[in-house]
Amino acid sequence: MAAWAGTELSAPSPLRALWLSVAAAFLLALLLQLLPPGPLPSCALFQDLIRYGKTKSGGPPRPAICRVFDVPKRYFSHFYIVSVLWNGFLLWCLTQSLFLGAPFPNWLHSLLRILGAAQFRGGEPALSAFLVLVFLWLHSLQRLFECFYVSVFSNAAIHLVQYCWGLVFYVLVGLTVLSQVPLDGRNVYIIGENLLMQARWFHILGMLMFIWSSAHQYKCHAILGNLRKNKAGVVIHCNHRIPFGDWFEYVSSPNYLAELMIYISMAVTFGFHNLTWWLVVTYVFFNQALSAFLSHKFYKSKFVSYPRHRKAFLPFLF
Repeated sequence: MAAWAGTELSAPSPLRALWLSVAAAFLLALLLQLLPPGPLPSCALFQDLIRYGKTKSGGPPRPAICRVFDVPKRYFSHFYIVSVLWNGFLLWCLTQSLFLGAPFPNWLHSLLRILGAAQFRGGEPALSAFLVLVFLWLHSLQRLFECFYVSVFSNAAIHLVQYCWGLVFYVLVGLTVLSQVPLDGRNVYIIGENLLMQARWFHILGMLMFIWSSAHQYKCHAILGNLRKNKAGVVIHCNHRIPFGDWFEYVSSPNYLAELMIYISMAVTFGFHNLTWWLVVTYVFFNQALSAFLSHKFYKSKFVSYPRHRKAFLPFLF
């Protein structure tokens, strides 16, 4: 395993290049927001591409042409519909291969090879990828439920580019997980006599982290949703109020922090060493940090009494 890991580290991969590129793009966008105002940070198009929902009102005046590309923020549910269906299909294919010996479809195997999946015997335990794909599907299912029954969306908007990237993201992230599976031809190669023999302590730790992070994310979304409901659970307005409780006592966007922790739990489930997945985590970190920073600025500008001790994204740090 260690010998293969060294080979894996140096092997070129289109997926790694992609995740590294988008992570760098969001890091640059975050740095530009942190720096003093300049030509690019003040550009309406740039601000329109990095802001969504309530934070769009905190940027420079939006030209009419920008509004043409507005998509309702409630369309977030589309991301999770796509993810539940697509990643559910990938999970079904992986399950069929692991437990029934069914090969991957030709087109899927070819796509995985194009994206950098290699044929090898050994390496990443198949159980790790299976669990991560289960976590990803469950996470998408939870977020879909929250979109329909927990969150209360206003008439806020997201940019069409953000909407399209959201759809592509959940397709790519599932393929990224599946590309980590050890393959022998079009079949999954299982190290040992059976799948359960691959179980390790980090699988349990990753599962516990996933459950813990998901529970906090649900609770934070429930707190936000309840701000717009009465005690009977009926939506009475779509205004913004200061949320309190749970991780909101430490940061302005604990739902974004929980999202990061969910993806870190998947990195733990991979055994800590999977470089490709850590690049996914890096992208999620900078993406969520940017959104949290903009939300923090919005809250501070809107509410004079906003708690001063709260940070934007990371408790006590940022």
